[in-house]
Amino acid sequence: MRVRIWGARGSVPAPGPEMNRYGGNTSCVELTLSNGETLILDAGTGIRTLGFSLPPDLPRINILLTHLHLDHIQGLMFFPPCFRAESNIRIFGPSSPEASLESRIARYISAPLSPVEVRELPCDVSFHDAPPTEWQIGSATIRAEAVTHRGPTLGYRITDGDTTLCYIPDHEPGLGADLSKLSEEWISGYNLARDADLLIHDCQYTDEEYPGHEGWGHSPITEAVTFARRVGARRTLLFHHDPLHTDGFLDDLHRSARRAWQDLGGDPEQIGIAAERAELNVGAPASEAPARPRIAV
Repeated sequence: MRVRIWGARGSVPAPGPEMNRYGGNTSCVELTLSNGETLILDAGTGIRTLGFSLPPDLPRINILLTHLHLDHIQGLMFFPPCFRAESNIRIFGPSSPEASLESRIARYISAPLSPVEVRELPCDVSFHDAPPTEWQIGSATIRAEAVTHRGPTLGYRITDGDTTLCYIPDHEPGLGADLSKLSEEWISGYNLARDADLLIHDCQYTDEEYPGHEGWGHSPITEAVTFARRVGARRTLLFHHDPLHTDGFLDDLHRSARRAWQDLGGDPEQIGIAAERAELNVGAPASEAPARPRIAV
């Protein structure tokens, strides 16, 4: 499974010279499966540039939305395949008793926020609630589960052969509680992320920034790495960077996360940080997975 990052910011795009290395686009990740099919995780502003890289004769495009906050759907209106009649686009996302997925997305792709409406797009686009059971796209088996974040929000577990990726970009698994002391059944996202070869996970705040942001739906460093340790992730990629965090700040955040991981007994090489246009292969040889600690409660 090949992974390419097209946007790693959270909340709002953050362009500027001090953001060049990690990028300023919001959440969007491209997966290329073993059978060659493409999955797109979230449609933040990074999906615009991704769209230009896709071949025009791609049989279908699959987009998995974690939730409908603007930083995760803002790029849809600027996704080039949406304006090609030959494009077949399937969009999956969280269900809601309030309205259909299409109706909720149409609130953004409609006047006065947009010059066109969903029904005017020339492509063949369909909207689907993420199924409550596992489903298949190409060579991948996909599972979606609700995770702790404001609004209906999903995390995704994607298994292709013997390789598993878990994507939880907006997540506050402990809600201020000590994750090292919670039993597994009380940890949001635990079953989704368990033993993942790669965990792409929220790490928007430093530990010093987190007080005052409890309940906002995002993780500080200690919570992010403790979650990764509890679920036994083989590699973790820190994601959803705060728009105020410059390249230098994110370098320091990455070093702090590696130290925290090492303090938990892990290999610091297992902790990475997402940067726009970075590519990695999941399932490639990596350090041995850490054993999940057995914690008495």
